[in-house]
Amino acid sequence: MAQETVNLEQEVVLVEELGNARVVTLNNPKQLNVISPKVVVLLAANLEKWEEDEKAKLVIIKGAGRAFSAGGDLKMFYNGRNSKDSCLEVVYRMYWLCNHIHTYKKTTVALVHGISMGGGASLMAPMKFSVVTEKTVFSTPEASIGFHTDCGFSYMLSRLPGRLGEYLGLTGARLNGKELVAAGLATHFVPLEKLPELEKHLLNLNTGDEDAVGSAIKEFSTDVQIDEESILKKQSIIDECFSKDSVADIISSVETEAGKEGNNWIVPVLKGLKRSSPTGLKITLRSIREGRKQTLSECLKKEFRITINTLRARISGDVYEGIRALTIDKDNSPKWDPSTLEDVEDERVNLVFEPFEEDFELKVSENEQDRWDGKYEDSAYCHQ
Repeated sequence: MAQETVNLEQEVVLVEELGNARVVTLNNPKQLNVISPKVVVLLAANLEKWEEDEKAKLVIIKGAGRAFSAGGDLKMFYNGRNSKDSCLEVVYRMYWLCNHIHTYKKTTVALVHGISMGGGASLMAPMKFSVVTEKTVFSTPEASIGFHTDCGFSYMLSRLPGRLGEYLGLTGARLNGKELVAAGLATHFVPLEKLPELEKHLLNLNTGDEDAVGSAIKEFSTDVQIDEESILKKQSIIDECFSKDSVADIISSVETEAGKEGNNWIVPVLKGLKRSSPTGLKITLRSIREGRKQTLSECLKKEFRITINTLRARISGDVYEGIRALTIDKDNSPKWDPSTLEDVEDERVNLVFEPFEEDFELKVSENEQDRWDGKYEDSAYCHQ
């Protein structure tokens, strides 16, 4: 058994090469396996190497500890707030990596227990097989802190049934394992106690044949029956409210529903929307709706523009205020600027969607021959 570990101050990614399988463990459990610059670099390097390695047939990714991945390192973004583009490199590398995860040529399996949020879930949802458990918790909470649904989620959420994507993106609502399978964001539900046995079985198969891997996972999986109180049982109300033209109209519609008998579940949804960053909400709604008509690469390029402009505080510094309130001071009392939806003018929102000069766009190749081109090292940013 050959095992290759990576030491960069801390082994944030562990790699095992076991026969024809390659096992990746996100290994920063104290920080819920956040996606740091090191993690992105190591994932990209290994995935490229394995795609070109004939001996590598199956890639399994999992998280150490009680989380799969809580997503991006918010403190990293906050600490770089006064240095222009301090996080541009990791953002570029991550979105470029997201494209390759979606389009990966080898069979991929994510074994997901615990938290799988934001960018962390971009290592789950696009996999050929994504296995979740009763302990899995998913959400895309970025809008609430003045950010937006990124890492390809303007593409993925926009393709969910009805207006579920808008609902998840704007509210940051959580889905459990069974709900993820029912919604189409995961492929199989396996009880947590069976997960180690499933992994061992996949390794023993020693194959990347999709049918064989899928059949093996199915043997361990259970049929999904979602609870009556699940948000997925509220699809008609979600579609009614979250199909409205604007964030203001959506909130107004939610308010109307919250006043009806038997709709207690929507009251905290309304409170959450009213507490969230008006700027983050407007950007997120537009991004998801544009995503319905965009390809994956178009979504990632758009998300890159939004993220860089947001981190540059081009129209608002809400993302830093949101992170401060949530993770730095932990007072949960952000002071948004602008403070109301009315004050977030559409003309201002347009600015974060504006294309960059061609050389400064995210480079995502759609040609098979050069699909691994466009790396950060070759970008205009690296040669400024």
